[in-house]
Amino acid sequence: MAERSPWSCVLWDVDGTLVDASEGILRRLTITLEHFGRTAPRRDELSRWIGPPMFESFQENVGMTPEEATEAVAFYRGLNKKEGYTVSAQLYPGVGEIVRDLHAAGVPQSTASSKPEVQVVALMEHFGLAPVLEAIVGATPDERTLSAKSDIVKEALRRLDAAGHDVSRPVLIGDRHHDVEGGAIAGVPVVFVRWGFSWPHEADGSVAAVDTADELRAVLLVSDDVSVGG
Repeated sequence: MAERSPWSCVLWDVDGTLVDASEGILRRLTITLEHFGRTAPRRDELSRWIGPPMFESFQENVGMTPEEATEAVAFYRGLNKKEGYTVSAQLYPGVGEIVRDLHAAGVPQSTASSKPEVQVVALMEHFGLAPVLEAIVGATPDERTLSAKSDIVKEALRRLDAAGHDVSRPVLIGDRHHDVEGGAIAGVPVVFVRWGFSWPHEADGSVAAVDTADELRAVLLVSDDVSVGG
């Protein structure tokens, strides 16, 4: 049976939504923070780090100045580049299939990630999702020129629109309150996934919150009943 989506296009957050990169993030954060004389986070504190731009997190979580945060981001990204952007990363179960099924149903899709775009491209290529995405959008390398979630969402819509896709009924899939807030500023509703690194209240303001890939699929794709008769 054919499937269709109630949404004209779908935007995807990456960390905590499509990809679980927590193991590598914790390892690089530990090395970076100890290098700069700060206390490394425990795994149960990762919710403070995964989601927002690292430039902001270094300031808010360990009290760095903007100048120190710039140095820390460069150090952290250097570690990431050295070991490879896809090391230890894995797709959350079932989400890759949803991306492919949306593509098969003719729904244009893009990432809308606060990760540097070069890393997002590497991840999408690694997991074989690049060919079924109409755009791959992330932050600029310095994570300052383009880093606010609302601006990244707008850029994803701009690229889809420039490519001739329908962006009249967009939806963003995310796992943090930054996604909900950024979507609201950009005028894009958010479907919240709870398998990332969030607190329960972070789903407030989303149009739906789901616990599993099957529940997400039901929000994004519906069967198109086609009656057969003479």
